[in-house]
Amino acid sequence: MPKTGQLIAIDQGTSSTKGLLLDSNLRVLATVSKPVELDTPESGWVQQDPEAIWESVRLAIDELSAQATEEILGLAITNQRESALAWDVATGKPLSAMLGWQDRRTAGRVHEFSEQQREAIRELSGLPLDPMFSALKFEWILNQIDADRSRSQAGQIALGTLDTWLVYKLTGQLAAEAGNASRTQLLNVATGEWSQQLAELFNVPLAALAPVVGSDAPTAPILAGPLAGKPVLAVLADSHAALYAHQLGSGATAKATFGTGSSIMALSRKPAAADSGLVTTVAWSIDGKLTTALEGNILSSGATVVWLGQLLAKSPAELDQLAQSVGESASEVNLVPAFGGLGAPWWDADASAIIDGMTLSTGQAELALAAFEAINLQIEDVLAAVDNATGQRLPAINVDGGPTSNLWLMQQQANLSQRSVVKNNVAELSATGVAALALKVVGIDLGDYRADNSSFEPNLETSSAVARQASWHAALAKSRMQRSN
Repeated sequence: MPKTGQLIAIDQGTSSTKGLLLDSNLRVLATVSKPVELDTPESGWVQQDPEAIWESVRLAIDELSAQATEEILGLAITNQRESALAWDVATGKPLSAMLGWQDRRTAGRVHEFSEQQREAIRELSGLPLDPMFSALKFEWILNQIDADRSRSQAGQIALGTLDTWLVYKLTGQLAAEAGNASRTQLLNVATGEWSQQLAELFNVPLAALAPVVGSDAPTAPILAGPLAGKPVLAVLADSHAALYAHQLGSGATAKATFGTGSSIMALSRKPAAADSGLVTTVAWSIDGKLTTALEGNILSSGATVVWLGQLLAKSPAELDQLAQSVGESASEVNLVPAFGGLGAPWWDADASAIIDGMTLSTGQAELALAAFEAINLQIEDVLAAVDNATGQRLPAINVDGGPTSNLWLMQQQANLSQRSVVKNNVAELSATGVAALALKVVGIDLGDYRADNSSFEPNLETSSAVARQASWHAALAKSRMQRSN
């Protein structure tokens, strides 16, 4: 008989660590959220304190464990991706800040690679050379703490993404979940193994990298705290966990996660072409089998609204009301949020943030609308790239993430994309997704699980949507013409 019991799922994100206590039917019994801080010591630098993140996770586990009413089967972890750090293997002490996925301090290094090297990196890793991915971060960190690579080559320094750091802190085991590992740009995406060639290109010793493990590979026992003796049952990167949940609940094979940035992911056996604007990533490794996906990452979506709110001294809710007050006859204003370049489908690290189309009549409301529409229009650009790559138009897109609670924004997405938008109403979908995988690991069948969804249909004329997209693309062209000296 399958086990029954309860499960703790941790979702460690950019701005907070969230935790869920769930039963064996994926019902949420309790939630907790611990804020975590971002530090931006220089322009383009984004980093966090690894110990503060660990402490937030530890506290979340403690609080949820105290509320459990049945045996806790184990822990499941989902996490922000690409963020990278180094630590001392012997002491477990961090040797660097955690460089966030938004960090652009390595942007200049990109230009030092030859075209041949860039092509090799893309072919092996599935990813274009870009500061978002972990490899350049690892190289930069080692240049600061181990310039001659003697300690990292000796295995005295560990390099890892957040999943590896948390598993190490919990269990003392070094393990890199395959989906997260694929975001480092050091994994051969076809084999699911670290690539010696990529490691040499980035001057990152393989001895500093944890062994790659399956998403459903239980860890060694947790060493201390209320879950001592229990394993981490499953690990999935946040966007991957959301797709897993969408697939479980409704059979969806593509989704868009709205957040600080946004991730659009579609399961695909076919790798992304170099000119598609998409990347190939490992979605997960389950039962020893790699599942790959096409993905497009948007660097600034919800962050754009936060930035504008700070500039105008308005809350996101106040900006939302301002945006909704704009009439259809208002002039079109485009805010291209290339604060650190543009991600998918353009992958232009040199693009500049601009506001285009302003007149003397432009006010706070028009700027607010432009900020929200920048989210919708960037997502539609990636969806169009998925259409082109697969040869099929996605008639509907499943969505999740905090901003999807804004129903007006979801209707705007349906209108500007001219597609159905299917919103999953589970508030913490990534945590739910990795929890579902963890329950599978212990033999609990969720075959009867059904998603709680809401749907939005386009109510804007197609010609109007096309015209709005054309205006946006004209602004994008101007953004990409701007170059720093």
